[in-house]
Amino acid sequence: MSTEELREEQQFVSGLYARLDALREEAESTVQASLAQVGNGLQARLERDVMVAEQSGVLAALDAGENGLCFGRLEFRDGRDHRIGRIGIRASDTERTPLVIDWRAEVARPFYLATGHTPMGLRRRRHITTEGREVTALHDEILDLTDTTRTGHEAADADEVLLAALDSARTGRMHDIVQTIQAEQDRIIRAPHRGVLVVEGGPGTGKTVVALHRAAFLLYAHRELLAKRAVLVVGPNPAFLGYIGEVLPALGETGVLLATLGELFPGVTATGTDSAAAAEVKGRAGMADVLALALRDRQQLPEPGAPLIIEHDDGDLILDWEIAYEARAAAREADLPYNLARPTFAFHVIDALTHQLAERIGHDPYGGPNFLGPDDIAQLGKGVAVSAEVHAALEELWPTLTPERFVTEYLAEPAHLSAEDAAAIRRAPGAAWTPADVPLLDEAAELLGKDDSAARARAEAERQRSVAYAQGVLDVSYASRTYEFEDKDDEDAEVLLAHDIIDAERMAERQEEADHRSAAERAAADRTWAFGHIIVDEAQELSAMAWRLLMRRGGGRGARPARAPPPPPPPPTRR
Repeated sequence: MSTEELREEQQFVSGLYARLDALREEAESTVQASLAQVGNGLQARLERDVMVAEQSGVLAALDAGENGLCFGRLEFRDGRDHRIGRIGIRASDTERTPLVIDWRAEVARPFYLATGHTPMGLRRRRHITTEGREVTALHDEILDLTDTTRTGHEAADADEVLLAALDSARTGRMHDIVQTIQAEQDRIIRAPHRGVLVVEGGPGTGKTVVALHRAAFLLYAHRELLAKRAVLVVGPNPAFLGYIGEVLPALGETGVLLATLGELFPGVTATGTDSAAAAEVKGRAGMADVLALALRDRQQLPEPGAPLIIEHDDGDLILDWEIAYEARAAAREADLPYNLARPTFAFHVIDALTHQLAERIGHDPYGGPNFLGPDDIAQLGKGVAVSAEVHAALEELWPTLTPERFVTEYLAEPAHLSAEDAAAIRRAPGAAWTPADVPLLDEAAELLGKDDSAARARAEAERQRSVAYAQGVLDVSYASRTYEFEDKDDEDAEVLLAHDIIDAERMAERQEEADHRSAAERAAADRTWAFGHIIVDEAQELSAMAWRLLMRRGGGRGARPARAPPPPPPPPTRR
């Protein structure tokens, strides 16, 4: 066996690690220098945070390359020579010459696909085995049978490297297979990004690890898209996620969210356990329609002949069945989620009560027109709209609901199910959430919608305050301008000041705080986040409701909230 070949590879690998250390030291120095900056302005903090975030990502990738930095070499018939590794590294020369090529690059594909029948231009393929930073073995495969040159490291068996990896000692963690990817695995890993890809196989055949390498490849090939939208990996339990948790970081990828189904509703951690019967009922596709019906039930009407009596300074207001029915019909006709339709219901009720009050106050006993003008009626309407008693009546008929409140109250009194199914899922309020509850919460959130009008109004008011403040600063800048450099014979100023180059709107925008969380961190906190790619392990175990949730996380159009049935017959004619 040639020791010269081994020595040559060791020399190259040692130089490669020296370059890795230099890059790591450079990134660490940049982080430390950024953290040491003393600027307290928003712009200085923004620049510092961006630099730290970028260099921290670089450090994570460099750390991932520590083990198995270079594991392959491709020698082409035309004289080209490429080293293959888990991350790409370039030299410090002006041409930034590639020293080792990332395994996901297209030029690295022959390392996994080339055969004696289809050599893909290769003369020789070399597998480099290392322990730490030491080269311990070389295995060469001759792909050009006309080449009689031998190194002494030719493998007796083409699968020798793969068998050695399979026979290696287990550590209790899932290993990456980047050095031993087979042709069939490579086709799965590099399959097109769009659409659904199902990987089938028996237990222990490597389905999960291939899927994780596919995630790493997609993050490499579609970096601009997936780095912004992140990748979601859904596992069956926390223990499994811990088991696979080191694979993607080892491949240089940290922009991935690993979660169980019970962790996919922000603010809720599912620690409870359902019976098999309860989980089965909750997971049925029909639960989407059941929840839609249950939510429709929450839109109440006063009993005919038993109106709600609302106290008012100018006499009681009567909220009867007819007023509520017409308001509810208008709200349902808007075809909006429950909480977003509620303002329509409230507007119609308030409008009806206002006219009721105006008719009472401005009534002409001699049959003439109402004494109140439009401005008077508008003022009465404002008083009705802010009445605590009116709001209490609205809350009774069309309560404001959160997904947590709605699902909790529904499970306490299940409806629209058989007696057996209702008994299976019934539970008292306060019980711990279960994984099967999370798809119900997600469905409820879609049905309810989120009325963020108040938050948007607050944000706009805050923006206007910031713009006004910025304008004040610019006004002070203008009033304090110097005339030292002013040329009386030249109308153009020689010195540009703040008010010359920026307006109040842009100045206010530049002072806004930026969100420096990673895409995965932001996705974990946002129920409406649409991931760029989703990997599901043990997909056959997911319920139909769980799939509805995941389709939304992928931005799928097939997971819209269920439709409730048509409205009931119209009300009887008023008397």
